[in-house]
Amino acid sequence: MYEQLTGIVISEQNYGEKSKIINILTEEKGIIGIMAKGARSLKSPLRSVSCKLTYGVFNIYYKKDKLSILKEVSILNNFNNIRKNIDLISYASYLIDLASQVVRHGSDKNVFSNLISALIKINDGFNADVITNILELKYLDNLGVLPVLDRCVDCGSTSNIVTLSSDRGGYLCSNCRLNEPIIPSKAIKLIRMYYYVDIGKIDNIDVSSDITKQINDFLDNYYDRYTGLYLKSKSFLNNLKNM
Repeated sequence: MYEQLTGIVISEQNYGEKSKIINILTEEKGIIGIMAKGARSLKSPLRSVSCKLTYGVFNIYYKKDKLSILKEVSILNNFNNIRKNIDLISYASYLIDLASQVVRHGSDKNVFSNLISALIKINDGFNADVITNILELKYLDNLGVLPVLDRCVDCGSTSNIVTLSSDRGGYLCSNCRLNEPIIPSKAIKLIRMYYYVDIGKIDNIDVSSDITKQINDFLDNYYDRYTGLYLKSKSFLNNLKNM
């Protein structure tokens, strides 16, 4: 059956002497495997459109539960700025790997659309750390482990929220806080905003490095505690940021 699917290549591996098997995350069918025949040949039109981070409309012969066959790809965005920067490639690789894991917990169009919106923003020069944190927070909802961000996780109070706790699962008010360090109110407000913001409609980001680090540390610890996901691309990204 001939189909057109909007998707992004999330992984690739060589097959035989000249071909590739690629996995694409699609808006319509989740993750599917595709044979790109002859894609490693220098003159093949599939060579440049069958590598990781290729985002476009994939024209394929679709075979359910089997490898589909790639015919051609109409590129929607080359992500040229990401491809030229090793740091941005690292962010993109992590977000693609994360989306791949999240979608395996249950197909949801928002997983794909939020990933693409995030990659477009990073490619357009927006703060990669902030965009990554926004996507990480949204994916916690897909994973079913979203932290409590509208009230104190212990008593339910909506006032006097003074900190975030990854161990206890979200906001804490002044009465329920034990030995958790107090964090700036801007970080508390921002992380809630991150959950509700439409990534595609972001037109300005102004977040200090200190606030970004506090939110990032919370999310890193929260992912470690509640998701069970371990991604080498995340470890590589953290090592890169610490260099």
